[in-house]
Amino acid sequence: MKRTTGKTTFSRQARKPSNPGGSAARVENFSGRLTHYDPLGRVRMVDISGKPATERMARASVLVKMKPSTLRAVPRNPKGNPLEIARIAGIAAAKRTWELIPLCHPLLLTHVDVETEFCQNGVKIKSEVRNQGSTGVEMEALTAAAVAALTVYDMCKALDRSIEITDLRLMEKRGGKSGSYRRLK
Repeated sequence: MKRTTGKTTFSRQARKPSNPGGSAARVENFSGRLTHYDPLGRVRMVDISGKPATERMARASVLVKMKPSTLRAVPRNPKGNPLEIARIAGIAAAKRTWELIPLCHPLLLTHVDVETEFCQNGVKIKSEVRNQGSTGVEMEALTAAAVAALTVYDMCKALDRSIEITDLRLMEKRGGKSGSYRRLK
C-alpha cells in the first residue's frame, strides 16, 4: 500500500521514502527522537500505556507588553480585574489542553497555579502545573500561560491595540524519563 505525503511516497512494505531528500524523509530520520511521528512519517499520538506514573511538574512564563499609559489604566478596567480573570482563564485552559492541541493526552492534573504581576513594561505571567502520571505537563503549563496572556490582551485591547504577547517559554520541568530541565535566565 502506497501513500503520498507532499513530494515523498511511502510504501508500507519498504518503509523507505522514494525521495530521500524530501521533507517527509527528514521527519522519518527523526522518528526515534520526535515521538509524534511513526516510522512512515505520519503523525501519531504517543502510546504512554507502558510508561510508569511519576511526579511531573512544569513551569512556563510569558510577558504581555503594553504602553505605560495602558499599564496605569489596567487597575481601573470597567470589565473587572484583568489579572485575576486572566489567572482563572489560565487555570481553566491548562485543564483543557488536550482539547486544544490534537495529540496531547487528557491528564488528571493535581495542581495548576497561574500568577500575574505588573512589571515595568507590562504584565508578567507564570504558570505551574503538576500531576502524577505517565506523560509530562509542559504543554499544560505553556497553555495556561498563553491563555492567561490572551485574556489580559482581551481585557485591555480597547485601551491599546498594540499590546504584544512575547517570550512564551518553558522555564522548568521535572519528572519522567527525560529528567529535569531548567531554563537559564
